[in-house]
Amino acid sequence: MLAHLAYVSVRKKNCTEEEIEKILAACKINNAPLDITGVLLYSETKFIQYVEGESTSLMALYDKIKKDARHEKAVMISYNPIQSRIFPSWQMGSRKLASNDIDFVTDITPGDKEIFKKIVNGNQADGAKVQDLLLKFFKK
Repeated sequence: MLAHLAYVSVRKKNCTEEEIEKILAACKINNAPLDITGVLLYSETKFIQYVEGESTSLMALYDKIKKDARHEKAVMISYNPIQSRIFPSWQMGSRKLASNDIDFVTDITPGDKEIFKKIVNGNQADGAKVQDLLLKFFKK
């Protein structure tokens, strides 16, 4: 079953920009054989990752992610079946977020801003809303 999984976690202080580059490089190598695609949003203090693929592969990946020492307090915010991928050709896209100035590629509503606050705080579980909002970071 094709599914998506999204989580938010707290980036540890010892997780440098070089470590982020290592994460992204590993995703590009490891995700292709598993047919996992997605995006990583990160700031100085948070990670938000959205991945899509076969449900069993996603759960195994999430179990591995939760053990990664570069972050803590991983909270799954969405896990649902999907009809098709929204990031079909990205083994792992990424975007760094400024802590005080979130810049969406498209206009967002005040409601979108509230949903994003919920995502960052680990409180959003509506998969369609998570997908729609994260897509606004990457597509026009």
